[in-house]
Amino acid sequence: MARSLVIKVTAGADAPERCNQAFTVAATALASGVPVSLWLTGESSWFALPGRAKEFALPQAAPLTDLLEAVLAGGRVTLCTQCAARRNITMDDVIDGVRIAGAPAFVEEILGEGVQALVY
Repeated sequence: MARSLVIKVTAGADAPERCNQAFTVAATALASGVPVSLWLTGESSWFALPGRAKEFALPQAAPLTDLLEAVLAGGRVTLCTQCAARRNITMDDVIDGVRIAGAPAFVEEILGEGVQALVY
C-alpha cells in the first residue's frame, strides 16, 4: 500500500522551530518519494502570501522559502479557508499553486487509505 503524508502546520513566526520542522518534514518526505499535502493554518497562513517565507529566519535551518518552493513543486499546499478569511487573504493574494480549502477537504485527505497525518 502506498503511503502519503498530510501535514498541518499551525505555527508561524510565533513558534519558529515548530514551523520550520513542519516544512522540513514535508520537503524531506517529498524528496523521499512520499506524496505530501501541506496545510497552512493559524499563523503559518501568512506563508501563503508572496515574500512572507523570505522574511522568516531560523538559525541552522533550511530557508523556509526553499522548503516551501520544494513542497509547491512536488506536493500540494493548502491554506485553511477560515484562517484565510480571518486574515483577509483571498485567492488573488496567494502564491501560485496554493489553494484555499476548508475542513471538509482536510478531513477527506486525512481519512484516505494509507495516509499519515501530522500536526505541528
